[in-house]
Amino acid sequence: MSERLGSLQINEEASTEEYEQTDTEMSVAPAAVASKNVQAGLPKSMVLDPGWFDGDRSKFENWWRRIQLFLKSNRVNGTDDKITTILAHLRGGVAGIYAQKKLNEFDEDNDTQDWEEFIKEFKTTFSNKSKAADAEWKIETFKQGKRNTADFMIEFEALATKADTDELHAIFLLKKNVQQDIIKMILVIHL
Repeated sequence: MSERLGSLQINEEASTEEYEQTDTEMSVAPAAVASKNVQAGLPKSMVLDPGWFDGDRSKFENWWRRIQLFLKSNRVNGTDDKITTILAHLRGGVAGIYAQKKLNEFDEDNDTQDWEEFIKEFKTTFSNKSKAADAEWKIETFKQGKRNTADFMIEFEALATKADTDELHAIFLLKKNVQQDIIKMILVIHL
């Protein structure tokens, strides 16, 4: 694992200001995966490199979505390769320290890592806990009003996912907050 990250230099003392980026600004991060695809004769990825992640929890959700698209687009399929690519995109501050810690653990372990376990730990470490709490509060009061039903459902499902709402409670909230004529039509069709 350390061989794969040989080009990555993690500076634990570097300030996060040095690596700041906005959501629309992409900095150049390691492109080992993309060059590996070009060498293998695979088409060049159409997904931009997600850039560095410095541990700023307010940027985690967007960066996480971009790194997942990057992994998929570049056909990074192996667990060790996925984890290596993610660690290679962590830099500075807490993220750099985390990457170094994981790298040390992987060097000591020498076994193939568990992807699901890594994701769970990674998300727990860097996700913005207040966003989930905000989503829980918002979904309880989220009403369709005059919104298009399809738009409402898309937004509702996104909130339910963020709030980790169980299926029964989600159905209860839908019955309570969707226009009543739509609920009646659904019940008539399914009964």
